[in-house]
Amino acid sequence: MNTILRNSVAGLLCSTFITGAALAVGTHPVTGEPLADDQTFVYRVLDEHSSVDPQVVEDVSGAEIVRDLFEGLMNQDEDGNLVPGVATGYTTNETKDVYTFTLRDNAKWSNGDPVTAHDFVFAWKRAVDPALSSPYAWFMELMSIENAAEIIAGDKPVDDLGVKAIDDHTLEVKLSAPLPYFPQMTTHSTTFPAPQKVIEQFGDEWTKPGNIVSNGAYVLTEHLPNERSVRERNPMYWDNDNTIIDKVVALVINDENVALTRYLAGELDRTEVPAGQFPRLKKEYPNEAISFPRLCNYYYTFNLSDGGPEAFKDPNVRQALSLAVDRKIITENILAGGQPEAYTFVPEATAGFTPPVVEMASMTQAERDELAKELLAEAGYGPDNPLSFAMVYNTSEAHKKVAVALSQMWKQKLGAQVELANMEWKIFLEERGNQNFELARGAWCGDYNEASTFLDLLQSDSGYNDGKYNNAKVDELLAQAKTSDDPAPLYTEVERIIAQETPVIPIYHYAGVYMMDSDVGNWPVNNVEQNWYSKNLYKIAE
Repeated sequence: MNTILRNSVAGLLCSTFITGAALAVGTHPVTGEPLADDQTFVYRVLDEHSSVDPQVVEDVSGAEIVRDLFEGLMNQDEDGNLVPGVATGYTTNETKDVYTFTLRDNAKWSNGDPVTAHDFVFAWKRAVDPALSSPYAWFMELMSIENAAEIIAGDKPVDDLGVKAIDDHTLEVKLSAPLPYFPQMTTHSTTFPAPQKVIEQFGDEWTKPGNIVSNGAYVLTEHLPNERSVRERNPMYWDNDNTIIDKVVALVINDENVALTRYLAGELDRTEVPAGQFPRLKKEYPNEAISFPRLCNYYYTFNLSDGGPEAFKDPNVRQALSLAVDRKIITENILAGGQPEAYTFVPEATAGFTPPVVEMASMTQAERDELAKELLAEAGYGPDNPLSFAMVYNTSEAHKKVAVALSQMWKQKLGAQVELANMEWKIFLEERGNQNFELARGAWCGDYNEASTFLDLLQSDSGYNDGKYNNAKVDELLAQAKTSDDPAPLYTEVERIIAQETPVIPIYHYAGVYMMDSDVGNWPVNNVEQNWYSKNLYKIAE
């Protein structure tokens, strides 16, 4: 998901260790830890979320809220493994192009209505309906659901989507081609159910507190745009008895240093560590400063559309800019939070993916810089004709530091003249989506743990291919990978093409670098997707 970017112990594990009796005596039934009287979890987000509508949300912070408010077919445990959600399980046919999910009979909406297979059919048809213009409609196409691509293109009616309710508790999904990781994709918010009656009653206002009806462990009780969002326990949730956290508050704090100050003052249970401060904070707060791998990448994308800069249409220019980036300075001196340098688009933490050896990674920085100068000169740029362009990023002190460092590297090494600009998150997404940029920051957190969640961004028709990179060979390889028993060699070939053509500049791969209050229990540090559910957390008495 877009960061965007795009689930933790669900009912299975929770039901084994949280009971009403345990809450009564105030101790954790497995660990014996004393539970705090106030079970409120407060955390910081950088920007206002895009939406809490499952079929509209497109960013990480919004998806975190949606995972609490709604529950899909499947969830994830702390290690990222699939566990039941609304569905207790699924079966598939021999050719793996039909999946049948069995839904639990005690799942309810927050208004008491039963959650049925029809709610999923409605939601999935809604996601592909051109009338909604879902920013994640393309994800339904990626899932290979029968006729999804044609419906999104407007060539077939919505009712032709390959999904139907066999009965209230049986959902059948037909695929256009076998997709072995299809069940993993059902943990994504776009596939969550939607309450048809409520949406028809309130229209675009249906997600407001007081109107919204949801089926997850929490309900939305307050939302002050650009300030705070509050969700509280949903007594109708099928596993409510096994939930400990009562209330979750997301506070929008644009300045990461202000957020750290408020964390240290006891106002927050979790916040991001400001760039460069992890080593100091780890020494001062060894039990609270944490860093772990995340399934996210950080990159800059070139505008390769017809309206993009003429200079960027030359791959030598693009490769020169990438070569001149000293990633070690960014990861070790600016960020200093354990983030690995990136020379490939797909993070090494991705399941089943081994990064190919690309030439740039094996070179010294001095060798990269020398080659960058040669390539830029070949493209016709130098002291008498300096390369000039603008780069844009969304407002954040950390993003600013990275952008400034990049612009200085390009100026000092290549003589490039770079204009920097920052934008508020929603405006940034809109401008980037409309190709109103020259070079733009990008970041993506995997929607599922497989290399295609990243590489599909560079497929020519991808909804988030904001740079409009178009390579027929890449499209062909990605199409083959969807039905291949061993897609790894195909992904390797795509990465080699990306390294050669440089439609994007990979900078680093993410780490989860947080200040986390030591009284927060069960944070899923081993889930590289960082799909977390508040219902699986608990607060320990201090």
